[in-house]
Amino acid sequence: MNRLLLNKIVLVLSTISALIGIGFLFWILATLTYKGVSSIHWSTFTNDLVDGGIRNLIVGQFMMSLMATAVAVPLGVSAGIYLREYGEDSRFASIVRILSDVMTSAPSIVIGVFVYALLVDPVGSFNGWAGIAALAIMMIPIIIGTTDNMLALVPKELREAGIALGGSKHKIILQIVLRAAKVGVMTGILLSFARIVGETAPLLFTSANNQFFTMDLSGQFPSLTVSIYNLATYPDEESRDLAWAASFILTAIVLFINLIGRYFTRNKG
Repeated sequence: MNRLLLNKIVLVLSTISALIGIGFLFWILATLTYKGVSSIHWSTFTNDLVDGGIRNLIVGQFMMSLMATAVAVPLGVSAGIYLREYGEDSRFASIVRILSDVMTSAPSIVIGVFVYALLVDPVGSFNGWAGIAALAIMMIPIIIGTTDNMLALVPKELREAGIALGGSKHKIILQIVLRAAKVGVMTGILLSFARIVGETAPLLFTSANNQFFTMDLSGQFPSLTVSIYNLATYPDEESRDLAWAASFILTAIVLFINLIGRYFTRNKG
Protein backbone atom coordinates (compact mmCIF):
# COMPACT_ATOMS: atom_id res chain seq x y z
CA MET A 1 0.00 0.00 0.00
CA ASN A 2 2.83 2.36 0.91
CA ARG A 3 4.61 1.57 -2.35
CA LEU A 4 1.49 2.36 -4.40
CA LEU A 5 1.00 5.62 -2.50
CA LEU A 6 4.65 6.58 -3.00
CA ASN A 7 4.37 5.78 -6.71
CA LYS A 8 1.32 8.06 -7.05
CA ILE A 9 3.05 10.88 -5.16
CA VAL A 10 6.14 10.66 -7.38
CA LEU A 11 3.95 10.54 -10.50
CA VAL A 12 2.02 13.65 -9.42
CA LEU A 13 5.20 15.57 -8.55
CA SER A 14 6.84 14.58 -11.84
CA THR A 15 3.77 15.66 -13.81
CA ILE A 16 3.61 19.00 -11.99
CA SER A 17 7.33 19.60 -12.61
CA ALA A 18 6.95 18.81 -16.32
CA LEU A 19 3.96 21.13 -16.63
CA ILE A 20 5.85 23.96 -14.91
CA GLY A 21 8.83 23.52 -17.22
CA ILE A 22 6.63 23.38 -20.34
CA GLY A 23 4.69 26.42 -19.10
CA PHE A 24 7.83 28.53 -18.78
CA LEU A 25 9.00 27.33 -22.21
CA PHE A 26 5.74 28.33 -23.89
CA TRP A 27 5.77 31.63 -22.01
CA ILE A 28 9.22 32.45 -23.38
CA LEU A 29 8.33 31.33 -26.90
CA ALA A 30 5.00 33.20 -26.87
CA THR A 31 6.68 36.43 -25.70
CA LEU A 32 9.47 36.05 -28.25
CA THR A 33 7.00 35.35 -31.06
CA TYR A 34 4.70 38.25 -30.16
CA LYS A 35 7.42 40.86 -29.80
CA GLY A 36 9.62 39.43 -32.55
CA VAL A 37 6.97 39.13 -35.27
CA SER A 38 5.57 42.59 -34.51
CA SER A 39 9.06 44.06 -34.90
CA ILE A 40 9.87 42.44 -38.26
CA HIS A 41 9.60 44.58 -41.37
CA TRP A 42 10.77 44.13 -44.94
CA SER A 43 13.68 46.49 -44.24
CA THR A 44 14.83 44.11 -41.50
CA PHE A 45 16.06 41.74 -44.20
CA THR A 46 17.11 44.28 -46.85
CA ASN A 47 19.08 46.77 -44.71
CA ASP A 48 22.33 46.35 -42.83
CA LEU A 49 22.67 47.05 -39.12
CA VAL A 50 23.81 50.61 -39.73
CA ASP A 51 20.46 51.26 -41.47
CA GLY A 52 18.29 49.42 -38.95
CA GLY A 53 18.35 45.94 -40.55
CA ILE A 54 20.10 42.62 -40.02
CA ARG A 55 21.07 41.58 -43.55
CA ASN A 56 24.79 41.81 -42.92
CA LEU A 57 24.38 40.07 -39.55
CA ILE A 58 22.63 37.03 -41.03
CA VAL A 59 25.20 36.74 -43.80
CA GLY A 60 28.09 37.15 -41.35
CA GLN A 61 26.72 34.67 -38.82
CA PHE A 62 26.11 31.97 -41.41
CA MET A 63 29.40 32.62 -43.18
CA MET A 64 31.36 32.03 -39.97
CA SER A 65 29.21 29.04 -39.00
CA LEU A 66 29.52 27.36 -42.40
CA MET A 67 33.28 27.91 -42.56
CA ALA A 68 33.62 26.53 -39.03
CA THR A 69 31.59 23.50 -40.13
CA ALA A 70 33.89 23.00 -43.13
CA VAL A 71 36.82 22.82 -40.70
CA ALA A 72 35.14 20.81 -37.91
CA VAL A 73 33.40 18.09 -39.93
CA PRO A 74 36.47 16.41 -41.52
CA LEU A 75 38.46 16.70 -38.28
CA GLY A 76 35.63 15.48 -36.05
CA VAL A 77 34.53 12.61 -38.29
CA SER A 78 38.14 11.48 -38.83
CA ALA A 79 38.80 11.52 -35.08
CA GLY A 80 35.59 9.60 -34.40
CA ILE A 81 36.55 6.98 -36.98
CA TYR A 82 39.97 6.60 -35.39
CA LEU A 83 38.53 6.15 -31.91
CA ARG A 84 36.06 3.46 -32.97
CA GLU A 85 37.84 1.65 -35.77
CA TYR A 86 41.52 1.95 -34.84
CA GLY A 87 41.85 3.02 -31.22
CA GLU A 88 38.90 0.95 -29.94
CA ASP A 89 39.47 0.38 -26.21
CA SER A 90 43.10 1.50 -26.03
CA ARG A 91 44.25 3.82 -23.27
CA PHE A 92 44.95 6.65 -25.71
CA ALA A 93 41.44 6.36 -27.19
CA SER A 94 39.94 6.43 -23.68
CA ILE A 95 41.87 9.60 -22.85
CA VAL A 96 40.71 11.24 -26.09
CA ARG A 97 37.09 10.31 -25.33
CA ILE A 98 37.35 11.81 -21.85
CA LEU A 99 38.89 15.02 -23.21
CA SER A 100 36.22 15.18 -25.90
CA ASP A 101 33.47 14.86 -23.28
CA VAL A 102 35.10 17.61 -21.21
CA MET A 103 35.32 19.90 -24.25
CA THR A 104 31.69 19.21 -25.15
CA SER A 105 30.53 20.46 -21.74
CA ALA A 106 33.08 23.30 -21.51
CA PRO A 107 31.54 26.79 -21.20
CA SER A 108 31.63 28.54 -24.56
CA ILE A 109 33.03 31.69 -22.97
CA VAL A 110 36.12 29.73 -21.90
CA ILE A 111 36.69 28.71 -25.51
CA GLY A 112 36.24 32.35 -26.53
CA VAL A 113 38.88 33.52 -24.06
CA PHE A 114 41.27 30.79 -25.21
CA VAL A 115 40.93 31.78 -28.89
CA TYR A 116 41.19 35.46 -27.91
CA ALA A 117 44.60 34.79 -26.34
CA LEU A 118 45.64 32.71 -29.34
CA LEU A 119 44.35 34.61 -32.39
CA VAL A 120 43.13 38.05 -31.29
CA ASP A 121 45.57 39.44 -28.75
CA PRO A 122 48.71 38.68 -30.82
CA VAL A 123 47.35 40.60 -33.85
CA GLY A 124 45.82 43.38 -31.77
CA SER A 125 42.30 43.32 -33.24
CA PHE A 126 39.14 41.24 -33.37
CA ASN A 127 38.73 39.25 -36.56
CA GLY A 128 36.40 36.81 -38.27
CA TRP A 129 39.04 34.08 -38.48
CA ALA A 130 39.18 33.93 -34.70
CA GLY A 131 35.39 33.61 -34.58
CA ILE A 132 35.52 30.71 -37.04
CA ALA A 133 38.21 29.00 -34.96
CA ALA A 134 36.15 29.34 -31.76
CA LEU A 135 33.02 27.90 -33.39
CA ALA A 136 34.99 25.04 -34.96
CA ILE A 137 36.51 24.14 -31.59
CA MET A 138 33.00 23.96 -30.15
CA MET A 139 31.79 21.69 -32.97
CA ILE A 140 34.66 19.21 -33.10
CA PRO A 141 34.05 17.35 -29.79
CA ILE A 142 30.31 17.05 -30.53
CA ILE A 143 31.02 15.52 -33.94
CA ILE A 144 33.69 13.24 -32.48
CA GLY A 145 31.28 11.88 -29.87
CA THR A 146 28.43 11.44 -32.34
CA THR A 147 30.60 9.68 -34.94
CA ASP A 148 32.14 7.41 -32.31
CA ASN A 149 28.74 6.40 -30.92
CA MET A 150 27.10 5.92 -34.32
CA LEU A 151 29.92 3.71 -35.60
CA ALA A 152 29.63 1.63 -32.43
CA LEU A 153 26.04 0.80 -33.42
CA VAL A 154 27.10 -0.70 -36.76
CA PRO A 155 27.05 -4.53 -36.44
CA LYS A 156 30.44 -6.23 -36.47
CA GLU A 157 29.08 -8.67 -39.05
CA LEU A 158 29.23 -5.92 -41.68
CA ARG A 159 32.91 -5.42 -41.02
CA GLU A 160 33.54 -9.18 -41.10
CA ALA A 161 31.66 -9.47 -44.39
CA GLY A 162 33.87 -6.79 -45.89
CA ILE A 163 36.99 -8.58 -44.70
CA ALA A 164 35.70 -11.86 -46.16
CA LEU A 165 35.31 -10.15 -49.53
CA GLY A 166 38.94 -9.06 -49.39
CA GLY A 167 38.35 -5.38 -48.71
CA SER A 168 41.08 -3.28 -47.08
CA LYS A 169 40.36 -1.68 -43.72
CA HIS A 170 39.98 1.86 -45.00
CA LYS A 171 37.63 0.75 -47.78
CA ILE A 172 35.49 -1.20 -45.33
CA ILE A 173 35.27 1.86 -43.08
CA LEU A 174 34.43 4.32 -45.85
CA GLN A 175 32.22 2.17 -48.06
CA ILE A 176 30.45 -0.03 -45.52
CA VAL A 177 30.69 1.18 -41.92
CA LEU A 178 30.43 4.92 -42.50
CA ARG A 179 27.62 4.46 -45.01
CA ALA A 180 25.66 2.40 -42.50
CA ALA A 181 26.05 5.16 -39.88
CA LYS A 182 25.72 8.16 -42.20
CA VAL A 183 22.26 9.21 -40.96
CA GLY A 184 23.38 9.35 -37.33
CA VAL A 185 26.60 11.16 -38.23
CA MET A 186 24.72 13.72 -40.34
CA THR A 187 22.27 14.27 -37.50
CA GLY A 188 25.14 14.99 -35.13
CA ILE A 189 26.60 17.48 -37.59
CA LEU A 190 23.26 19.26 -37.97
CA LEU A 191 22.71 19.48 -34.21
CA SER A 192 26.25 20.76 -33.63
CA PHE A 193 25.68 23.38 -36.34
CA ALA A 194 22.43 24.40 -34.66
CA ARG A 195 24.36 24.93 -31.45
CA ILE A 196 27.13 27.13 -32.83
CA VAL A 197 24.85 29.25 -35.02
CA GLY A 198 23.23 30.60 -31.86
CA GLU A 199 26.40 31.14 -29.81
CA THR A 200 27.28 34.59 -28.48
CA ALA A 201 29.97 34.31 -25.81
CA PRO A 202 32.88 33.05 -27.98
CA LEU A 203 32.19 35.67 -30.64
CA LEU A 204 32.26 38.50 -28.10
CA PHE A 205 35.97 37.77 -27.60
CA THR A 206 36.88 36.87 -31.17
CA SER A 207 34.97 38.41 -34.11
CA ALA A 208 33.13 41.12 -32.12
CA ASN A 209 30.71 42.85 -34.52
CA ASN A 210 30.48 45.13 -37.53
CA GLN A 211 27.60 47.44 -38.47
CA PHE A 212 28.47 47.32 -42.15
CA PHE A 213 28.34 44.58 -44.78
CA THR A 214 31.78 43.04 -45.23
CA MET A 215 33.42 39.83 -46.38
CA ASP A 216 36.82 40.73 -44.93
CA LEU A 217 37.53 38.19 -42.20
CA SER A 218 40.72 39.96 -41.13
CA GLY A 219 38.74 42.61 -39.23
CA GLN A 220 35.66 42.82 -37.02
CA PHE A 221 32.95 40.69 -38.59
CA PRO A 222 29.13 41.00 -38.47
CA SER A 223 27.50 38.67 -35.97
CA LEU A 224 23.77 38.24 -35.37
CA THR A 225 24.13 36.92 -31.83
CA VAL A 226 26.55 39.63 -30.69
CA SER A 227 24.29 42.30 -32.19
CA ILE A 228 21.30 40.93 -30.27
CA TYR A 229 23.34 41.20 -27.08
CA ASN A 230 24.35 44.78 -27.89
CA LEU A 231 20.98 45.99 -29.18
CA ALA A 232 19.14 44.70 -26.11
CA THR A 233 21.21 47.01 -23.91
CA TYR A 234 20.59 50.18 -25.93
CA PRO A 235 18.18 52.75 -24.43
CA ASP A 236 16.19 53.52 -27.62
CA GLU A 237 13.09 51.49 -28.45
CA GLU A 238 14.06 50.98 -32.11
CA SER A 239 17.20 49.09 -31.13
CA ARG A 240 15.33 46.86 -28.69
CA ASP A 241 12.67 46.13 -31.30
CA LEU A 242 15.39 45.11 -33.74
CA ALA A 243 16.85 42.87 -31.02
CA TRP A 244 13.45 41.16 -30.62
CA ALA A 245 13.14 40.68 -34.39
CA ALA A 246 16.67 39.25 -34.65
CA SER A 247 16.05 36.97 -31.66
CA PHE A 248 12.88 35.56 -33.22
CA ILE A 249 14.58 34.98 -36.58
CA LEU A 250 17.56 33.27 -34.94
CA THR A 251 15.28 31.08 -32.80
CA ALA A 252 13.28 30.08 -35.89
CA ILE A 253 16.48 29.14 -37.73
CA VAL A 254 17.80 27.05 -34.84
CA LEU A 255 14.40 25.37 -34.41
CA PHE A 256 14.27 24.52 -38.11
CA ILE A 257 17.75 22.97 -38.06
CA ASN A 258 16.89 20.93 -34.94
CA LEU A 259 13.65 19.69 -36.54
CA ILE A 260 15.60 18.53 -39.60
CA GLY A 261 18.00 16.64 -37.32
CA ARG A 262 15.12 15.02 -35.42
CA TYR A 263 13.43 14.08 -38.69
CA PHE A 264 16.52 12.29 -39.95
CA THR A 265 16.87 10.50 -36.60
CA ARG A 266 13.27 9.33 -36.61
CA ASN A 267 13.43 8.12 -40.21
CA LYS A 268 16.92 6.63 -40.17
CA GLY A 269 15.52 3.21 -40.87
